[in-house]
Amino acid sequence: MTNYQKRSTKQMARGFTLIELLVVIAIIAVLLAILMPAMRKIKEMARGTACKSNLRNIGLALAMYLDDYERKIPNTGSSNGFLWFESDGLTYRRAGSSGGTYWGTFYKEYIKGQTKIFGCPSLQRVPEGLIYSYSDFPDPSAVIQHAAFGLNHHNRARGRNTMDIYRVSEFIFCTDHAEPRPECGTSDGFHNNNRPGAMNLTSYRRGGSRFRTYRQIFRHNIRYAADDRTGGRANVLWLDGHVTYIEETTGDDVPLGWYTGDKEDRF
Repeated sequence: MTNYQKRSTKQMARGFTLIELLVVIAIIAVLLAILMPAMRKIKEMARGTACKSNLRNIGLALAMYLDDYERKIPNTGSSNGFLWFESDGLTYRRAGSSGGTYWGTFYKEYIKGQTKIFGCPSLQRVPEGLIYSYSDFPDPSAVIQHAAFGLNHHNRARGRNTMDIYRVSEFIFCTDHAEPRPECGTSDGFHNNNRPGAMNLTSYRRGGSRFRTYRQIFRHNIRYAADDRTGGRANVLWLDGHVTYIEETTGDDVPLGWYTGDKEDRF
């Protein structure tokens, strides 16, 4: 072997120097710093898409229910919790019963046991998203992941016949909401009672009793880390079955009529 070949072999065997390794690591770190926010955004977009798909499936179950019950929306009564099943985890709770029953139980015959369609993948901070707790269900994620949407329970919406609603395409059926069955006054609804400059969701604003759960309402496409500001959106299932979103709002752009179904309550 010649001296030239010996030198070349030694150089090839030498490998990277410490400086070269540090440079490579630094380049990888920079690339990750650039790519990670984009990857997080893509993952959240996928979660938002899955959430909307779940809402559309709920809309299909609702349509079948309305066909079977003369177009009448059920009055869910005491169903104001997150629970589908009794403590045995097998027996469905009676629709309309008290003690934590979820309003989705009214539609159990139409979802073929797929309670997961009432879940939202964007509900990340589960303990903060669980308003009510239950001693028989100590794991919040086992509860909230199948009960992540809040029903429009305004007193004008309860038991309403869809034929009496002004526009079903502009009537909120359910939304992303920390409360499973909001009564939809200004304390927990997206509207501000058609009073420009007034505030909606007052129970969830700073100083309200449910302030810690505010970020679970406008939880899609979040842009800000403040406790009382997300810059995000809430998904909405409308009574005609289509799904859109509401940008974070104080209520000026959300008419009361979207909850009551009455023409006179529109702007």
